[in-house]
Amino acid sequence: MSITLTTWSLQQTSPDDLRPAAAPDGDVRIVRAEVPSAEFSRFLYTAVGGDIRWTDRLGLSYAEWQKIVERPGAEIWVAYDRGTPAGYVELDPQDDGVVEIVYFGLIPAFRGRRIGGHLLSYGVQRAWDLAERWPDRALTTRVWLHTCSLDGPHAMDNYLRRGFRLFGTKVEEAEETEAPGPWPGAF
Repeated sequence: MSITLTTWSLQQTSPDDLRPAAAPDGDVRIVRAEVPSAEFSRFLYTAVGGDIRWTDRLGLSYAEWQKIVERPGAEIWVAYDRGTPAGYVELDPQDDGVVEIVYFGLIPAFRGRRIGGHLLSYGVQRAWDLAERWPDRALTTRVWLHTCSLDGPHAMDNYLRRGFRLFGTKVEEAEETEAPGPWPGAF
């Protein structure tokens, strides 16, 4: 069965575009996963994206996954709620000072707790100051991401509230896939 899939591309072109969300109540910390770990990255990917049909990386081999997390300048920032991983943001530095937020989201049990806006704000700040941690990278001139009609119902609003602006829309017919969930996708 086919579905209509809409993908929106959004961007910020200045650090001044960012409108940070307030930090949530409680013991929420955001920490960079500094040791490149294919296993941890895959855990985050399946735990966050399993119910919203993230499938593009599920077929990758261990070596392919490790290559992604070892790219110079690539970063994964993880939100922890009282010591438990709650979500993450993955940054991919590209050419000419462009940084893509490749993946961002929360594990379902942590959605609706005001963690997402805070994590996105923090991740965008880290995209803007990426060159401070990676001196061989160009200064960031643009931060961009894409979201689609399969993502959570609050995703687009969160991006717009953080100061992202729409720069592209693509509508296509796609085959509907069953949401793999974190367990079937974690083979």
